[in-house]
Amino acid sequence: MNRPSSLIEVYVEVGAKRTFAGALDWPGWCRSGRDEGAAVQALLDYGPRYARALRQARLGFVAPKDASRFVVRERLAGNATTDFGAPDMPTAQDSDSIEDTELRHFQAVLKAGWRTFDAAVAGAEGKELRKGPRGGGRVLDKIVRHLLESDAAYLASLGVRFKVTEGGDPRQEQARVREAILQGLASASSGDILEQGPRGGVRWTARRFVRRVAWHVLDHAWEIEDRLR
Repeated sequence: MNRPSSLIEVYVEVGAKRTFAGALDWPGWCRSGRDEGAAVQALLDYGPRYARALRQARLGFVAPKDASRFVVRERLAGNATTDFGAPDMPTAQDSDSIEDTELRHFQAVLKAGWRTFDAAVAGAEGKELRKGPRGGGRVLDKIVRHLLESDAAYLASLGVRFKVTEGGDPRQEQARVREAILQGLASASSGDILEQGPRGGVRWTARRFVRRVAWHVLDHAWEIEDRLR
């Protein structure tokens, strides 16, 4: 991450219906819009919320006041997942090695995201979440379950097997999957996980993995916060 402190390097993932803009060095700070301009503006708008999420981690993140600090390093062609609502494409930087300092940075970002999600869940307990314009939106318990099952699926992309215990205590299952994520990320960062699976499928790199996991947990934390308002 030896980049000028005045610049924030971002990538843009352009789908047919939706575009994502994400910060390369700050996993989880990734937002979408109809086009590149809207996505970059959304990224800027969410800077203060991302800063609040990371405040306790003391990682030195300061939200920019305007988009002039952004520099787009890469534009990627999106896919069906992009249009569905999730950033999905690997960046050129994803194959870069990860030093111990950067690994600790990524782990701290993940832990900050989990704290933000847990706080949002705690604040919504016993309250009704606002529905969407068509009556959509998961109830709180289903959001928690969805995140748990998604994290297990993301671990599989590293070749790590994780089975969610049916009927298990949600908090215990969360603790289990989060520990597996931290260990899986460390293993992938050190090269202990093969790049291809036994059937030839390409596995995610550590950078791609942490970008997706961090985005997903913060996306749902902010969803819960917004649906309470």
